[in-house]
Amino acid sequence: MISASLIVDRNFAIADIDRRIFGTFVEHMGRCVYGGIFEPGHPTADAHGFRGDVMELVRELGPTIVRYPGGNFLSGYNWEDGVGPVDERPRRLDLAWFSTETNRFGTNEFIDWCRAAGVEPMFGVNFGTRGIDEARRFVEYCNHPGGTQLSDLRRAHGYEQPHDIKFWCLGNEMDGPWQIGGKTAQEYGRLAHEAAKVMHWVDPSIELAACGSSHRDMPTFASWEYEVLDHCFDDVDFISLHTYFTNPHDATEEYLGNIEMLDTYIKDVVAICDAVAAKRRSPKRIMLSLDEWNVWYKARSHLDLRKPGWPQAPKLIEEVYNAEDALLVGGALMVLLNNADRVKCACIAQLVNVIGPIMTETGGAAWRQTIFHPFALTARYGHGRVLRAIADGPAYTAKTVPEVPYLTATVVEDEASGRVTIFALNRHLTEPMELTVDLFGLGDGRRVEEALELHHPNLKVANTKEAPHTVSPKPLAGVAIAGERVSVQLKPASWNMIVTSR
Repeated sequence: MISASLIVDRNFAIADIDRRIFGTFVEHMGRCVYGGIFEPGHPTADAHGFRGDVMELVRELGPTIVRYPGGNFLSGYNWEDGVGPVDERPRRLDLAWFSTETNRFGTNEFIDWCRAAGVEPMFGVNFGTRGIDEARRFVEYCNHPGGTQLSDLRRAHGYEQPHDIKFWCLGNEMDGPWQIGGKTAQEYGRLAHEAAKVMHWVDPSIELAACGSSHRDMPTFASWEYEVLDHCFDDVDFISLHTYFTNPHDATEEYLGNIEMLDTYIKDVVAICDAVAAKRRSPKRIMLSLDEWNVWYKARSHLDLRKPGWPQAPKLIEEVYNAEDALLVGGALMVLLNNADRVKCACIAQLVNVIGPIMTETGGAAWRQTIFHPFALTARYGHGRVLRAIADGPAYTAKTVPEVPYLTATVVEDEASGRVTIFALNRHLTEPMELTVDLFGLGDGRRVEEALELHHPNLKVANTKEAPHTVSPKPLAGVAIAGERVSVQLKPASWNMIVTSR
């Protein structure tokens, strides 16, 4: 048995939670769109061709914002191909994923799907093969009320009212050599400045995210962020971060230590943003959009990334998640909450099939992957503000991180409902953890409203079509509240949630 404690005080908060941190991502890649969210002819499909079984799971998952249409796909995409009569839309070769894109699903279909799912759309503009003109035209088509060629074109397509898309991404991973039309920091920064300028002229109400480095291990990381923001600091609201967690050596302790690397990554980018602000003597603060993140290391072979013959909607990077992946995703969500003062948007990538929390069989069933559960529960109870939690307890040493606390935790207070929710991860693989949480100033007389644990003795087990509930939340027994102290024993290698209320 190991012991750990958390101390929180309602007078000390990190920040209010921006609900857009519970976002996700739909790219025209593999079976995310076709066979994922959109499959006309499926037994559950509605009149739009949206899969009803997937829609139900999306609502349960609880994403708040969805990024579209890419991803690497974005850098070769012409948005005009995906609007207007479906039978007149061109078929294109998608050079990002070496597939054939039919364009049966495009901008307006995505907006219809977002409205049905109750989520906010986040759109990207192509900075690979296109740029300033495409950006301003796309915003005009989507957001201008009417009376111009492009806004009237939207109305002619059956959408009288503007789509009113507020969040726009200025390209995708533009520093990557794999990217169609990759750029240097100077090229991209200048383009972002000029495109942002005209996009704001078309619609001053939009928010814009500039591309950060494709990941923290890029050779140009940090210098890219600084130079890009030096060009477009006054024009954008966010800079993006992308990260994918890996476990190449099948070492669970090292793998779960990656959660700390995400916290370091976030703090590094914040420091760069604030250095650019300091150079300008500016009070403005650039916020962070972690608009691609997830676990991805199993489905990385050549055939996972590319199928021969330019197929339509092939199976690509269909990662099968296990119990330890769910622990990591749950811990990463705690890191996002604990950085709620600067992380204002995040998108788990992707939504369905392609490294997604939801998996489907084309023409058949849909089920929850293991990582579905910590995301759904955190999104459900992640309302209000994050309290500053002081943790104390034992730690272990990892190769990538010198000190990894066995406890990862965050505490959220929702004043509107009176709930205080504790999220806690025990990273010890063999020992249970005796955890005490002192909730100073949050009132005596609290009761346990709900307590759940995500735990399986076999960390390599996954959910499947045949056994979709193998890894799923179970009641967490033994939670005790005495005054303002919560006490509980957490199983080894477990993710836990305790919801308290008055």
